[in-house]
Amino acid sequence: MADRGVDLAALPKEVKDQLAELELELSEGDITQKGYEKKRAKLLAPYIPQTQNVDPGLQTIQLAPGPGADSSPSPDAMSSSSTRHHRLHRSGGARDDRYRSDIHTEAVQAALAKHKEQKMALPMPTKRRSAFVQSPVENCTPPDTSSASEDEGSLRRRQAATLAQSLQSSEFWINRSLQGSSTSSSASSTLSHGESSKSQGHNHTQGNALADVLAHTRIDGSNVPPDITSSVPQERGPRGETGTGPAVKGMSRGQSRSSMMDTADGVPVNSRVSTKIQQLLNTLKRPKRPPLSEFFLDDAEEIVEVPRPDPNTPRPEGRQMVPVKGEPLGVVSNWPPALQASLARWGATQAKSPALTTLDITGKPLYTLTYGKLWSRSLKLAYTLLNKLGTKSEPVLRPGDRVALVYPNSDPGMFWVAFYGCLLAEVIPVPIEVPLSRKDAGSQQIGFLLGSCGISLALTSEICLKGLPKTPNGEIVQFKGWPRLRWVVTDTKYLTKPSKDWQPHIPTANTDTAYIEYKASKEGTVMGVAVSKVSMLTHCQALTQACNYCEGETLVNVLDFKKDMGLWHGVLTSVMNRIHTISVPYAVMKACPLSWVQRVHVSKARVALVKCRDLHWAMMAHREQKDINLSSLRMLIVADGANPWSVSSCDAFLNVFQSHGLKPEVICPCASSPEAMTVAIRRPGARGAPLPARAVLSMGGLSHGVIRVNTEDKNSALTVQDVGHVMPGALMCIVKPDGSPMLCKTDEIGEIVLNSRAGGTMYYGLSGVTKNTFEVIPVNSGGTPIGDVTFTRTGLLGFVGPGSLVFVVGKTEGLLLVSGRRHNADDLVATALAVEPVKTVYRGRIAVFSVNVFYDERIVIVAEQRPDASEEDSFQWMSRVLQAIDSIHQVGLYCLALVPANTLPKTPLGGIHVSETKHCFLEGSLHPCNILMCPHTCVTNLPKPRQKQPVGVGPASIMVGNLVAGKRIAQAAGRELALIEDQELSRKHQFLSEALQWRAQTDPDHVLFMLLNAKGAAVSTATSLQLHKRAEKITASLQERGGINTGDNVVLLYPPGIDLIAAFYGCLYAGCIPVTVRPPHPQNLAATLPTVRMIIDVSKASCILTTQALMKTLRSKEAALSVNVKTWPTIIDTDDLSRKRPPHIYKPPTAEMLAYLDFSVSTTGMLTGVKISHAAVSALCRSIKLQCELYSSRQVAICLDPYCGLGFVLWCISSVYSGHQSILIPPMELESSLPLWLSTLSQYKIRDTFCSYSVMELCTKGLGTQTEALKARGLNLSCVRSCVVVAEERPRLTLSQSFSKLFKDLGLSPRAVSTAFGSRVNLAICLQGTAGPDPSTVYVDMKSLRHDRVRLVERGAPQSLPLMESGTILPGVRVIIVNPETKGPLGDSHLGEIWVNSPHNASGYYTIYGEESLQAAHFNMRLSFGEPHTLWARTGYLGFVRRTELLDAAGDRHDALFVVGLLDETLELRGLRYHPIDIETSVSRAHRSIAESAVFTWTNLLVVVAELSGSEQEALDLVPLVTNVVLEEHHLIVGVVVVVDPGVIPINSRGEKQRMHLRDSFLADQLDPIYVAYNM
Repeated sequence: MADRGVDLAALPKEVKDQLAELELELSEGDITQKGYEKKRAKLLAPYIPQTQNVDPGLQTIQLAPGPGADSSPSPDAMSSSSTRHHRLHRSGGARDDRYRSDIHTEAVQAALAKHKEQKMALPMPTKRRSAFVQSPVENCTPPDTSSASEDEGSLRRRQAATLAQSLQSSEFWINRSLQGSSTSSSASSTLSHGESSKSQGHNHTQGNALADVLAHTRIDGSNVPPDITSSVPQERGPRGETGTGPAVKGMSRGQSRSSMMDTADGVPVNSRVSTKIQQLLNTLKRPKRPPLSEFFLDDAEEIVEVPRPDPNTPRPEGRQMVPVKGEPLGVVSNWPPALQASLARWGATQAKSPALTTLDITGKPLYTLTYGKLWSRSLKLAYTLLNKLGTKSEPVLRPGDRVALVYPNSDPGMFWVAFYGCLLAEVIPVPIEVPLSRKDAGSQQIGFLLGSCGISLALTSEICLKGLPKTPNGEIVQFKGWPRLRWVVTDTKYLTKPSKDWQPHIPTANTDTAYIEYKASKEGTVMGVAVSKVSMLTHCQALTQACNYCEGETLVNVLDFKKDMGLWHGVLTSVMNRIHTISVPYAVMKACPLSWVQRVHVSKARVALVKCRDLHWAMMAHREQKDINLSSLRMLIVADGANPWSVSSCDAFLNVFQSHGLKPEVICPCASSPEAMTVAIRRPGARGAPLPARAVLSMGGLSHGVIRVNTEDKNSALTVQDVGHVMPGALMCIVKPDGSPMLCKTDEIGEIVLNSRAGGTMYYGLSGVTKNTFEVIPVNSGGTPIGDVTFTRTGLLGFVGPGSLVFVVGKTEGLLLVSGRRHNADDLVATALAVEPVKTVYRGRIAVFSVNVFYDERIVIVAEQRPDASEEDSFQWMSRVLQAIDSIHQVGLYCLALVPANTLPKTPLGGIHVSETKHCFLEGSLHPCNILMCPHTCVTNLPKPRQKQPVGVGPASIMVGNLVAGKRIAQAAGRELALIEDQELSRKHQFLSEALQWRAQTDPDHVLFMLLNAKGAAVSTATSLQLHKRAEKITASLQERGGINTGDNVVLLYPPGIDLIAAFYGCLYAGCIPVTVRPPHPQNLAATLPTVRMIIDVSKASCILTTQALMKTLRSKEAALSVNVKTWPTIIDTDDLSRKRPPHIYKPPTAEMLAYLDFSVSTTGMLTGVKISHAAVSALCRSIKLQCELYSSRQVAICLDPYCGLGFVLWCISSVYSGHQSILIPPMELESSLPLWLSTLSQYKIRDTFCSYSVMELCTKGLGTQTEALKARGLNLSCVRSCVVVAEERPRLTLSQSFSKLFKDLGLSPRAVSTAFGSRVNLAICLQGTAGPDPSTVYVDMKSLRHDRVRLVERGAPQSLPLMESGTILPGVRVIIVNPETKGPLGDSHLGEIWVNSPHNASGYYTIYGEESLQAAHFNMRLSFGEPHTLWARTGYLGFVRRTELLDAAGDRHDALFVVGLLDETLELRGLRYHPIDIETSVSRAHRSIAESAVFTWTNLLVVVAELSGSEQEALDLVPLVTNVVLEEHHLIVGVVVVVDPGVIPINSRGEKQRMHLRDSFLADQLDPIYVAYNM
């Protein structure tokens, strides 16, 4: 920086004038920033000293002498370009420049410079352009001049610029092309050829750069954590996909995923998303600090990693500290017996003497209140309060009642009168802030304070009352959380003069409460600290003695006069000593920052009471005033001198104003706390005496609570100034901040506790909390109390240095305890602000707090971003803050968020309301515009990844082990089919074609099928005879037009209806094999037609049966865009059939012949067709008939898709076999008429109905609010005894329960809802019929489940997962739970693959590309041990069997089958098995705006996709919440969070998520996400 080392005060006058002229030009926009810097550098060049590299840290050895009269300046505290221009808009901020420290800034720059070679390699998040429009200009805060850093000269900026360039250089344009302009188009996001050829040269450097991002993190000698990125991605078979262009032909299972990506829709692999994820992976490959040491491994309980103690940790070595005594409190003869007495005395004897001068908004004196006026008005108010508010017999206020004082900061006069009026009336004043709106930050907590103090009356001024928010009828609004208050206006004109005989009662000070001061805790709760009359008096006496106050002095007070130092010095002690107080309100300071200095100069004030912020603001504006003289000051009390960062403000202020007569020895930092009041204050030194020394401490030592002189690394030093000696009459100890109050050693940091008569006495109305704070008795190392006097905790952390000087290094409320080390929020703020250039955020608006996630505190930093900061600047700044904090504090940040300007909750005086910010962060209402999460870096206590043991033990030994342990082998079976043979049908008609012919002859007019439309009307019906005749015509057409041979495959392409059924039987009559296919969606051909084409090609169909409309669609121009329409097989339109009958109806020679093919796309995107034989069809129909007790007088309502699985069997086949009537409701009709299904059940009094989860969800979401209306229309569901959800997944318990609860009012029995379960190898394994016991629900421990163990726990246990039985096992079906690796049977406490044996198993796969070997592997499996002769089919689902207490029909105990999830979909992470649905359930609970979510892994990274139902500004709120919940509940770190619009996650017709399609679309950059966050 150009003026580093230049003493501006010593420059010649003409140079100073030229500089001031330049400042003015810049602030008024007459010159550019660049021009300003150039000219300024030129002016200062001759005065820059040559030796620039002297280390400023070397001037301060252990306790270095403080800056004397000639101390070196802190230049950048002065140079600021933004003086005049923004004079009116100074930002608030209690934190502003307490953090300015040159040494620290240099340290941070040095730390960052280490990263020069390593380049920036954090992948930048992608954001949709429309999202997060910055707030409009008028409500953006102007550039914040509360900082010295606006432009601190050019040299520093040049350093920063070179650093920035070195951080970007070769990376910059690579990133530029990666973060193309919008995430929606893949074109803009992939590297074009030109660029990629350019980038070849950079490839290796980029790789290293990426890998080195966090390489500066320390690596201890112990072992390195396991590499989570190196393992090979799981192999996946090829997939038939709905919606990714042309199918991938014949890909073998072994081919890797990436080759698949090359071809999927031709998206090149180096598209932006993949490059970024690669970048992230390389980042994660670096070993992290601290490396994982050994873990405890407990089978049932994963224990969080317990860090091994580091032998090099510094430990305190000093002796135990001795309590420090303050000087005795002098006894002065004329000290008043009570504070009110001194007011009475001055009011009578010195009535003309000025007590208080208040300023108007321009800083000019407004009025002066004399002691006489103060006394008479206070008397009037006391009289009015006691006598005029109620009646004589019923006074409203009695002595000892609490009263709220609500006065604005600009009106100290009214406040003084109110405060002293209350003291005289002996009611207890409770000063609070003026509530500005109903939803003020923290107003609810103020309500808690008013409640705990039992306040029902508030005093205020007329102007203030007018300004309070009102309801439309003029009443003051009821503030959130506040009790009902009566408002009393205390302006003089409303007060009554006391009668002659009335005198206030002024007793000698006793232990009754005098007033209550509010205090906010770290969590945000507001409590009232009660101060007794004697404490108030003693405190004033102690302050008078320590500060040497004399009668008639003038004091300038810039602090808030309602509490703390502002109240103690400026209102109480000043009256005791007849001091003239000049009160400078916050509003004046914002408009005219020099006002307090001018007041000191004009009124020759002896004492000024300020905060660092005021020092800093005065320095920024000091050039406007040439002739200020501060030589009258004998004490400049710095109220927040306890903040370790105050030292630089004090030095800089001295530098500037020493030439204006300010004496170095008058600066008096002090330390205070609401509970103990003033703890210590530096007494003004003698003229010319050496200034007190400073401590230069090692931050590393401080984080372990130990005082160590910083020698080795100047970057992590903290320079602390003392806050003087302990108060007169007090006794001080330092005790351990947590646990029992044990005395610290002399070189240990602890909490300061104070015993004094001059402190608070309790938290009013909260006796429990009081005891822990106000009644502490320190103990020595042996645990014995050091005496019987009680001490009060101050909340200040510090130590006692040489000469009994007190040093404070932080506050307990800013303490962040991470992995056993302590960090101070203020130190982190200082480091963040030292990352230059601070063009991205406002200096005074940073909140640092910790959140508890996964058994440790995690640090979060939230800052307000400037409206003009670009995306790249912000990201750059955030990445560098991460690096700086990591380097200097050796702690990882968990989350860094930037929010738009003016959106953080503020305290009444303009600082950031930290606890409210934390609350917003955790409830997801912070709405950041940029966010960076680093869980990979800072979460180091995850349980050890599970190492799978090599299976040295054979399955036989496992089985024997189970038997020895008394565990049963996990197997279950339905009823025996042989015993309940269905005489009439099964022998005669083992073929469906024969069953239909038989029904057409014996009962021709029996209606088998009825199809309903959206209005609930029957559009078509089919009797046995009609169906038979139509099937015959279709057979004739097939033989005539199609030239079909027996055994050919025929595709049936129909909407759900009776045509589909007729075509199916027509094929059976002709001896063809039907294949049902869902017709393409006419509005979305591009996505749905390729799947149709694929099934037609794969099934080698020789002809297509369809309707006329669909035939046109297949041949249309639109269809030609997606597929080749010229190569369709013969298409027969069955709307126009020949009148002929076929010469004969085909009868298969054996029942093992194929009846039909069942094609379906699994959720993992595999297209599989299974072969179903005639024997399997009749066995299945027989099982269903027995289980559901179906016969011809029954009506069954079916609301399912009729294309595959059990849905197809129920829609087309079951009625023909059992003879019951099926009422068919196409699910798509529900979209136009939601109540259709339920009203059908009611109208036809249906007992049994089958539906899908998507139908149930539609009804739950769409009709949930309309149950009353439906009831009024007469809808009644009491007839329904079984409502079965047909699914191939884990039962959705919450949905079923919501459905049952919602429609209970309509008569639906809670026992009615149950589920069925089928898979590819067996279309129906379980189905809750009428006979079996009700489905049972169990709660299993999720931690055990990840280890493939099943441990039942109680309902509501932590980490418990409710699972519902998947329905009763069908007759003739046997299931067994098998270890998928060893193929051996498992005990019933294990999770394993469900294998099934049944007469209705499918006969095999028709085709899976290149996977013929799977045939035998899936359908004809034998156990490796146990009963080797039975043939089983593998379902591919994981589950377990549990014997319940319920009895089945035969009176035996019932074995329940629980399905947990699809084996192919499970995620293997950290050696454990996760089911996506469990993680998704947690994610959907994380925030109210998450509509749906899906997870998948990519190269061992967990990717979470969340659909946002709220506004786009909530998108970034989801990132930390999703990361938190997955870490807390599943012990996993999320790698990427993708926020998308509702409806993006693909869901198939069965209502199942297509996670693999989603994964492909994500990697091919086709999701158009709102935001993609890459967690570091």
